[in-house]
Parts: sequence; structure tokens; C-alpha cells
Amino acid sequence: MYKIEDMLDKPVLFEQLAEEAVELAHASLKYARALRGENPIRMTDDEAFSKITEEYTDVIQCARILGIGTDEEQIIAKNQRWIKSMLEKVEGRY
Repeated sequence: MYKIEDMLDKPVLFEQLAEEAVELAHASLKYARALRGENPIRMTDDEAFSKITEEYTDVIQCARILGIGTDEEQIIAKNQRWIKSMLEKVEGRY
């Protein structure tokens, strides 16, 4: 059975990951526009969200091929910092 990682070298795979990440960012911005309704897009909210799912799937596929995983401890720590920052903003600390 053929494997993508055996057919393409690492720089190409990282370029593909970057391209898919940019496409995910673009899809997310489009969805935000759809939700706000201030600057309409030419798709429904559901279509825009579906595009996010498609692009996120592409990013995950590239990451898996490259052996990139997630760090659950890092996710927990970042969530805690994010919540702390939001609470500080609400409390007027910055």
C-alpha cells in the first residue's frame, strides 16, 4: 500500500500543512463574517461552517502524516491562561 509520506519529502508535507492551515484560517474568517452579517458572504452559515470542517480535516490529515500530535497538558494550561485573561478583562485589570 502506498503512503503519502513515502511519496513526498518533509518540506513538501510541511508546505502542504501550512497551506491547509491558511485555508482553515480563511474559512474561519468567512464564518465569522457570516455570523456577524455585517459583510455578507456568498454562502449560508451552514455552508461556511462545513468549509471549516473540511479545512480542519485537511490540517489534521497533514499533521497525522507528519506525526504531529496534541499535548493535552498544554491545552489545559492554555485554557487556564485564557480564562484568567478573560476574567482579568472583565474585572478591569487591563
